[in-house]
Amino acid sequence: MENKGKFGERMLVLGIYAAVLLILAGAVLFYQRVERTPLVPDDGTEFAKAVVLEVTSEDPAQEGIDAGNQQLRLEITSGSHKGEIVDGSSMNGYLYGAYCEEGTKVIVRLSEYGDSLAASVYNYDRELPILFMAVFFLLMMWLVGGKRGIHSITALIFTFGLILTLYIPLMYIGCSPFLAAVLCVALITSLSILLIGGITKKSLCAIIGTVAGVVAAGVIALIFGNAAHISGNNVESIETLVYIGQNTKLNISEMLFSGILISSLGAVMDVAMSVSSALTEISEKSPGISRKELFRSGMQIGRDMIGTMSNTLILAYVGSSVNTLMIIYAYQYSAHQVFGMYSIGIEIMQSLSGTLGIILTVPFVSAVSAYALYNKE
Repeated sequence: MENKGKFGERMLVLGIYAAVLLILAGAVLFYQRVERTPLVPDDGTEFAKAVVLEVTSEDPAQEGIDAGNQQLRLEITSGSHKGEIVDGSSMNGYLYGAYCEEGTKVIVRLSEYGDSLAASVYNYDRELPILFMAVFFLLMMWLVGGKRGIHSITALIFTFGLILTLYIPLMYIGCSPFLAAVLCVALITSLSILLIGGITKKSLCAIIGTVAGVVAAGVIALIFGNAAHISGNNVESIETLVYIGQNTKLNISEMLFSGILISSLGAVMDVAMSVSSALTEISEKSPGISRKELFRSGMQIGRDMIGTMSNTLILAYVGSSVNTLMIIYAYQYSAHQVFGMYSIGIEIMQSLSGTLGIILTVPFVSAVSAYALYNKE
C-alpha cells in the first residue's frame, strides 16, 4: 500500500511537471508568433562581444581615473565580425562606456561605413558574472532545499518564463495589462503551489487565497491611483513608453497597476501557504474543531505574520527608492513638495496596496480553509 501511495504521488508530480512544460511551451509559441514593430531603423548597427588588445591612447588628464576618453584596439569575439581586429573608442561615463585595460571584456557597438568598421564601447561584458551568480543561486537552492528545492527552482523558472513569454507580449498586443497580470498570477500561483504542496485541499485553499489577495492589492491600487491622479503615464520612462504605445496597442496607463499584482505575488503567496498549512495541521490534529474556531485560528496565525511580511514588502520598495530619498534629504524638500511628487506617490501606492493585499489574504485564506478543511468527526 505504501509503495502504491508513493507511486501515485510520483505520478501526480510528473503530471504537474508536464503541465508546467505544456504551458511554457504554449507561451513560447505565442511569444514567437507576436510580430513586433521595429522601433529602431535598421542601419547595420550590431552589438557584439570584444576583448581589449591594447589601449593606444587616453585622455592624460584622466589617466588612472575611471573616466575619460580612450582609443583602443579590439578583437571582436562574437557576431558577424567575429575574429576581426578593429580600432575603437570608449567614452567612459556613469551609465555607458567602460574604463579599459588590456584584456578587459566589453560589449561594443559596431557600425559599417562602406568598407570600414567603426567600434565604440557600449559597456562591460557582464554576461559571465550574471550567469555564474544565477547558477550559484540555483545550486544553493538545490543543495539546501533538496527535493523541495528542485520544485522551487522549477516554479521560479516557470514564473520568469511566463512573465517574459506571456505577460509582456499580451500587453504588447493590446490586452489589458490588469487582465494579463491576473491570468499570469493565477497560472504562476496554481503551478507553484501545486509543485510545493501537491494536489491537496491545503494547496487549493492557498491558491484561492493568493489570487484573491493579489487582485485585492491591484484593485486598491487602482482606487488610490484614481483618487491621487496617478496612472502609468506618470512614470519616469514615460517618453519611451509613449513612443512604444504610438507604434503598438500597448495600454500604458494600466501597466503600473498590473505590475503591483506581479510584485506583491511572492509575499502574498507565502502568507497564504503558511496559513493554509497551519490550518490543515490543526484540522488533522483536532478533527472536531468547528469552522468558526478554524477561522479564528487562521486569523490569529495570520496576525503574527502580517507585521513581518508587511515590513518585508515595504522595505523592498523603500530599498528601491534610496536614491530618491537621498535627493529629497539633501535638497531639503518641503513636505508639500515631497507628497506632490509622482515618484513618491507611486512608491506609497505600490507599497501600501501590496501590504493591504497581504493583510486581506489572511481572512480570505482563513475563510476558504475553514470551509474546505472542516471535519464533522
